Amino acid sequence: MKNMRIEKAEKLGLCFGVRRAVKLLKEAATKYGEIETLGPVAHNRLLVEALANLGVKPINRLDQAQGRILAITTHGTSPAVLSEIRAHHIRIIDTTCPIVRKAQNAAKELAETGFNVIIFGDAKHSEVKGLLGWTGDKGIAALDMRQIDSPGKSLSRLGIISQTTQTKSAFIEFVGQLIGMLGPKIEEIRLVNTLCKVTQGQQEAVIKLASKSQLMIVIGGSNSANARHLVEICSPLVETHLIETADEVDTSWLMGKRHIGITAGASTPDEAVEELIAKLRSL
Repeated sequence: MKNMRIEKAEKLGLCFGVRRAVKLLKEAATKYGEIETLGPVAHNRLLVEALANLGVKPINRLDQAQGRILAITTHGTSPAVLSEIRAHHIRIIDTTCPIVRKAQNAAKELAETGFNVIIFGDAKHSEVKGLLGWTGDKGIAALDMRQIDSPGKSLSRLGIISQTTQTKSAFIEFVGQLIGMLGPKIEEIRLVNTLCKVTQGQQEAVIKLASKSQLMIVIGGSNSANARHLVEICSPLVETHLIETADEVDTSWLMGKRHIGITAGASTPDEAVEELIAKLRSL
């Protein structure tokens, strides 16, 4: 294993949206002491634990709020939830990612101009739940055509946006299928590209690295959408493993491998990447 080469993707790890949120939360914790976040600030256990040690505690539901200050996470939330928080006279610290905010504005504008909005994304994901809220009752979230169930909704005027962390190729394929299926019924269609350019850059960089590596290790949260997409992109090209911490590396993966590629999800702390490289070098 002495000749093993470890190479990081050109673009990887913490995106500016998560870095911004972490900065805002650290400043708020310093100023106010303990604060709460509505859900985890990002889908990465290490990051959430590090913030918890500074006094930033996640809660799952609004009725669990103990304090008078509550942070909205990078994934954003719906107008209804924001109204409910204000009704409880709780101060809001909004760390919604600016890219997610742009998607929320697109969802709102499409709905207000009379379009039914289809969101290409996972309906259970916190970002998508928030986006649906910004469409009023005019939104449907789906990852494939079979999930589009629209009783009482006319799909003649259609607005299409995407969960920000989806892959470009999957979004293009989905839009093509949608037009193919609904073609004759559609009178007007408006497509807004709400994909995150940072995430796209990381995905493009990982394709480049995976195509010349013998093994790819993706370090990120097991519940992180963008980390899972990195795995989905690499897997057809090379043996790929998703880990949350360096301790999960299995030495059997490395047998006979000379070139190992590393990438990280957009909410993976820099320290986690460095620990992974140190672990691989120690082996």
